This record gives sequence, C-alpha cells and structure tokens, in this order.
Amino acid sequence: MRVLVVTNMYPTEAMPAFGVFVYEQVESLRRKGIDVDVLFVNGKSDAWNYVRGIGQVRRQVRQQRYDLIHAHYVFSGIMARFQRRCPLVVSFHGAGEMASWVGWLCRGLAPLVDAFTVTSAEHAAQLGNPRAHIVPCGINTELFRPLPMAEARAQVGLGSDKRLVLFAADLRPEKRVDIARAAIALLQAQGVPVELIILTGRPHEEVPLYMNACDALLLTSDCEGSPQVIKEAMACNMPIVSVKVGDVAEVIGGTEGCFLCQQTPEDVAAKLAQALAFGRRTEGRAAVMPLSLERIADRIIGIYQEVLRARRPAHEAAS
Repeated sequence: MRVLVVTNMYPTEAMPAFGVFVYEQVESLRRKGIDVDVLFVNGKSDAWNYVRGIGQVRRQVRQQRYDLIHAHYVFSGIMARFQRRCPLVVSFHGAGEMASWVGWLCRGLAPLVDAFTVTSAEHAAQLGNPRAHIVPCGINTELFRPLPMAEARAQVGLGSDKRLVLFAADLRPEKRVDIARAAIALLQAQGVPVELIILTGRPHEEVPLYMNACDALLLTSDCEGSPQVIKEAMACNMPIVSVKVGDVAEVIGGTEGCFLCQQTPEDVAAKLAQALAFGRRTEGRAAVMPLSLERIADRIIGIYQEVLRARRPAHEAAS
C-alpha cells in the first residue's frame, strides 16, 4: 500500500517538536510495511502556502501512484480534496480545529471525504457526524518510559530540594498557564515547597526526562482533543492533575494518583496537594499501552483497508 500524507504540521530543524505526533505516526506506519511519502505544507510561515499546496498535491498524485491520501488537519484535508484521483482519509486533531470558523470548515469537509478520524468521543460530538472513527494519536512507549527520578533530575539539571510540577505545553492563551501559576502560588503560600517547571519548545526526546524528574504533571487547558502530554505522562507513570477536557477522563480512568480538577486555581491547588501527597509513581503505563504507536498504526491501517475495499467495486465496474 502506498500512501501520501499531507500535513501542515511536521518537525523541522527550527521547530523540532512541531507536529512530532504526525511524524511518529508516519514512522509507525512505515514499520508496518506501508510505503509513505510526506508532503509538508507550512501554512504557519505563510498562509498563502495553503493555496499553493492545492497545486502541490495535484502534481504529486499525477507524478506518483498512491492508493490513498491521508491528510492531517482541516486545511490539509481541503488541499487534498481538490484532487479526485485518490481516496482521502482526514485526521481532525481536536480542540484547535473546532474553535470558531475553523470548526465549520471541519463539519463541511467531513461529508466530502472517504473516512475521517477524531481524537475523542467529545470531539466526535463536536463534529456531529456519525461516520467518525475515534482514533487518538499513539504514544512512543519506548521513548516515554519510567526512569529513576534522581537520574532524570541530574540529566536536566533540576535540584532535589523541592516538589516539582511539570507544565509541558506551548504557551498559547488556551493552555491557561495563568491558572497553573496561580495554583502553585497558593501552595507556596501554604508553605508547600513546590516549584512549577514550564517546558515549552524543547526537543521531543527531552520531554520524558522532565516527566521522570518531576513529581506531577499539570494540564489546565480551556479545551483539548486527546492531549499527547497526558498519555505520555501516563506512560512514564507520573501522577497527573488535569481539567476534564477531551479524552483525559477516559485516559486516566481510575488510575490511583491521577486527579481531575475544576479550572480554578483553588481546586487545581487542592488536587495538586493530593497528587504530591500520593508520594510515589502510578501504574498509568499499563493503562495506556493500548494507545501505543503500534496499536494505533494497526487501527489506521484498518481504516485504509476499509476505504480501499469500499472503493474497489466502483473502480472494477469502471474498468
């Protein structure tokens, strides 16, 4: 099977963490024997690249033979829909796409493609189309694994005299780092020796070191789809405090040492106090193994096969 992946997020030398989850999915598909080419259209550097990308996709499918196209994010899906040679699978990636007018584009595109994936049941409800396949991005369970805390702290240069809470995210407004900072300030005012570690823009391979160096992970976002950071923290057996967004409640489930909180500094601080008092690592890794890259790749390939089976009778009839 030969697949063209079209994406507007993909790691570059200047942005090594940009769309790393798309890169990881591509590599997992290749390990499964799928022949994958990647067309990266960088709309972040110039929005006109999306218009140019329509022609790039059409040229690519004229010059090469593909069984199907897999587009990540709505703008990539729109570019890919301007060609009709190949069936089209689109992966919508959650909260950011469903906000404002972009959500209308997602709802308009979904009926026009052969299959599409969403990140969670909440995301499927937002999209409002019963054809949605719920397939979150997988996690690299070889990279994200438990390590001794003292060893991890030494590698990243963090001291051992405080409890460390990790906030790992781009500092966009919807991530609500203000709530995280306010919650930590409340704990510090209560005499808790705690520090907030804000990790942003670092290479992906450094993230598990920080996860193993810190005592708990905190997520305070306004909205999410299926946040990778939660699944990765679970794979490292981290205690977690998170607001109830996307599929977080389902992912952490009944894992002891993981807590859902309200989106207020007071409740975040209260749940962080519980997570820090837990005093040990969790059993989260076992709970998220079904979301490994390999398992998710199998599910993606199943969707590809379903699409190709559905298209085959029409193709054979035409021939």
